[in-house]
Formats: sequence, structure tokens, C-alpha cells
Amino acid sequence: MKAIEWVLGKIRLLDQTKLPAEEVYIDIDDYRELAAAINDMRIRGAPAIGVAAAYGVALGANRIEAISKDDFLRQLKVVSDTLAATRPTAVNLFWALERMDMVAQSSNSINDIKKALVAEAQRIDVNGQAANKRMGAYGAVLIEDGYTILTHCNAGALATEGYGTALGVIRAAHAQGKRVQVYADETRPLLQGARLTVWELAKDGIDATLITDSMAGYFLKRGAINCVIVGSDRIAANGDVANKIGTYSVAVLAKENKVPFYVAAPTSTIDLSLASGEQIPIEERKPREVTHIKGVQIAPDGIKVANPAFDVTPHRYVSAIITENGIAKAPYGQSLNRVVKNI
Repeated sequence: MKAIEWVLGKIRLLDQTKLPAEEVYIDIDDYRELAAAINDMRIRGAPAIGVAAAYGVALGANRIEAISKDDFLRQLKVVSDTLAATRPTAVNLFWALERMDMVAQSSNSINDIKKALVAEAQRIDVNGQAANKRMGAYGAVLIEDGYTILTHCNAGALATEGYGTALGVIRAAHAQGKRVQVYADETRPLLQGARLTVWELAKDGIDATLITDSMAGYFLKRGAINCVIVGSDRIAANGDVANKIGTYSVAVLAKENKVPFYVAAPTSTIDLSLASGEQIPIEERKPREVTHIKGVQIAPDGIKVANPAFDVTPHRYVSAIITENGIAKAPYGQSLNRVVKNI
């Protein structure tokens, strides 16, 4: 399952706003249209947004007409800035844009730059898939046969380069023959758990149960959950984790009930420039996402709405962070440095 691909000089997206009712693919040939797709969450998930940004730079570059490298780079910066303005929390977006900029700066002719940017975007995509599978293998060690796992939001193939972070760990355990069951929170307000996570798990033949967000504490207290696994959009140097709104609540409930809380994320999600999660920018999204579901209004006209898309879970609630370079545990200031540097 691929949420995003480079096909004949265009970007092909699986429109995630249509799932699970329809599987609709759209072809994009303008970077501004891609930026709108990221904003509208037709493509979503931190690793997938990073890949989308890389392909977006390549797409924009291919349509630039310039007489000099300096002129080309000025126009390319407009492309990058447009993509950078889409979603502020997911650091993978900015990581990918920085990589693309380095390639553009180091190439010589304009034609060489264009070819190099396509190749780099494809490299980010392919390497991301491989990283997800290594992450899954590391994380599967933490999953015992017969485990029931709680997850929040969607951190599967749809949110990544095609395998998954949190769901990649579950997929890997399942592939090893371990009997696993998954409880998936619905994840209000956009219902990624209900629309996407259980859809992915059903396709893989993994036993999945959908619950409302408010039911997590009930099942944790009953002892029905062996561990929690979530993804992340940005991880600070001290191990504080930004993820979909509601993650912090699940982490607190897991700690209260002595259930391990694991985070699965590639090293591109780790932002060592931020000392703590207090510095992570939190995206505020449109009120309509809360007041409407699939276009149907569920709240009174004129009501005030707060809609932060993410929250930050302090590192003291995190049992381990699973990456493609191994598993980091407290003290995270040391272990995250090691996995990022792959030492």
C-alpha cells in the first residue's frame, strides 16, 4: 500500500480524505496543488509528508525555467517555502526540504539539479521504506505472543512510505507469527483511527477492535491492554513526544495503569535542536473539523472552537522510542543522540 508515488513526472496520491468508503488516487503536476493536498490532509502522517515535500520540490524544479543557477535557486526557494508553510509540527517536512536544498546547492547545471532532485526524493522514499521495516523488526521484540495493543491515530502505511511506524511494529510481530490484537482509538476530530487504522489492519488480516477515544482508560484499567504503541510528528532531544491530539491522555492513562507506552518513529522525526517539547510548534486547525463530520454539522452555529492538532507527551511517560537504528530508553538525552548518529 502506497500513499504517495512518483509516476511519470507527476505525484500520485491516495486521497485519504475519501477512505474508507472510496480508494481514490489523484495525479498532481503542480507543487501548489501538492501544498493544498498536504494542508487538506489528503496526504498526512509525518514521514509521508516528508516524502511528499521532497517530491514536491522535484516537481516544482522540473517546471522552472531559468537562465542561471542563481535564478533557478531563487525560484526553487519559492517552491520550498510554499511547502514549508503547510504544516508546522511535523519535523520530517523540514528535514526533507533541507536535504533537497543541499542537493540543489551542490549540483552544477540546471539540468543536473533537476535530475538530482528527482533522484534524491526517490532515495528518501526508498530509504524510508527500508527504515520502517528495520524499525518494525526492532519493535517486534517488545511484543509478546498474545499481546493486545492500543494505538492512537494512524501510523501505518498510509502515514509513511508504505509500511508504517507504530503499525509497522505490529505488522512485524504479526509476520513473525505472534498472535496480536489491536484496539484502535477513533481519534477525533478527523477519525484517522476509525477511517484509516482499522482499514489497514483489516486488509492485513490483523485482529482489530475500534473504540472511542474516551474508552481507552476503561480498557487499560481492566487489564485488557498489554502495551500502547503510537507514532510521532516530532521528538525533542529530551524525549518529549509530539503526536496527534489525545496521545498525552493515553500516555497518562497507561502510566497510571502500569502499561508500557512505546513510540515508533524514524530518526528524521527526532529534532535534537529542541531541548524539550515546550519548544515544539503546535498546529491549530480549522474549527469546521470539530463542528462537522463528513460535512454534517454536529455543533451549534457560532460556538467557539479550539482545535490543536497535536499535543506533547513528556518523556517521563514514554517507556521506549523505537527507531530504525534501535530502541532508545531513558535517559533520552543520551540514547536519542546514539540512535540519530547510529552508534
